[in-house]
Amino acid sequence: MELWNFTLGSDFILVGILDDSGSPELLCATFTALYILALISNGLLIMVITMDARLQVPMYFLLGQLSLMDLLFTSVVTPKAVIDFLLGDNTISFEGCALQMFLALTLGGAEDLLLAFMAYDRYVAICHPLNYMIFMRPRICWLMVATSWILASLMALGYTAYTMQYPYCKSRMIRHLLCEIPPLLKLACADTSTYELMVYVMGVTFLIPPLAVILASYSLILFTVLHMPSNEGRKKALITCSSHLTVVGMFYGAATVMYVLPSSSHGPRQDNIISVFYTIVTPALNPLIYSLRNKEVVGALIRVLGRYILPAHPTL
Repeated sequence: MELWNFTLGSDFILVGILDDSGSPELLCATFTALYILALISNGLLIMVITMDARLQVPMYFLLGQLSLMDLLFTSVVTPKAVIDFLLGDNTISFEGCALQMFLALTLGGAEDLLLAFMAYDRYVAICHPLNYMIFMRPRICWLMVATSWILASLMALGYTAYTMQYPYCKSRMIRHLLCEIPPLLKLACADTSTYELMVYVMGVTFLIPPLAVILASYSLILFTVLHMPSNEGRKKALITCSSHLTVVGMFYGAATVMYVLPSSSHGPRQDNIISVFYTIVTPALNPLIYSLRNKEVVGALIRVLGRYILPAHPTL
């Protein structure tokens, strides 16, 4: 293993899944396609929610924020991974590594909290429909969004600063798709056991309470739905909640493996696959999961396209 003395301005080398794959060209093309899909689908969803008056309700306001986070999250990781592979240059500066870590932690943490608020929104809408616009009035919705961004940013700033203050002298190669805490700490030439425990506590603190809120909310929702007299209302509620739970399962499953389970239970290759899942695959699939089975979103998309796009092309 190459030993090196770290100085500010030195570069790391990201050795991600594209470098360990048997078919890197095919995988690179897949990443590019998923990124384009994420850009288009999340961009369309944000546009529709912003422009269609019928979607100006708390559920879609929060969904728009989720699409924004997904769009930014995948943009922090995917373009660099693809461009580095095409250029054959996987280096990332110390400052770039710190920035990527901060942004990834911020966006991941914000999405984690937002998913819990979205579950609460569905709980109020289904279990307390008469009080929905009281419990989910605009000020509260903005408070939920601000809380997600601010708490996640503060957490990310603290952990990024503490992680980057370690001396790194074992190797320049980070065997991961992006700069994240667990793989970077493996390069430190100081005792990181106490800090690794702090990272574990952070993972548990940021993941378990929101997950408990989500599970409690959907348990109460399921109980309420099963006692609904209307089959149509029951079907609509189940479709909406199943979409939310699918997204929750994908996000929390990957994040739990990365930040809560002991690092000895998963190696660099498994970590790379997991990171691809929550930074590239999930942001591309989330808007499809939410919109394809949602008649309101599909209808709004048709209205917006018909109002603003098709008139510009009367010959279509």
